[in-house]
Amino acid sequence: MIKRKIASAIGYTKGDIAPVLLASGKGKQAEQIINVAHEAGIEVVEDSALAALLDTSAKPGDFIPPICWEAAAKVLAFVMKTAKNEPV
Repeated sequence: MIKRKIASAIGYTKGDIAPVLLASGKGKQAEQIINVAHEAGIEVVEDSALAALLDTSAKPGDFIPPICWEAAAKVLAFVMKTAKNEPV
């Protein structure tokens, strides 16, 4: 069985109740999401379980569901530390 690539993009604005799903897709859409992130200099973190859960539980523009908050917080913390060149 061939695994199909899946990707999600999340963002967080200070003061929001939760991160927002910015984009989600499979196959070519997933590749495009990853390519756009790389081109924009945005850190890409691989978490296939989180991406799959986001793909099935939210649509772009929605706050991510509470079940995803802990995993998303870890990803966002890693990205912010990496962006500031702090040790992870």
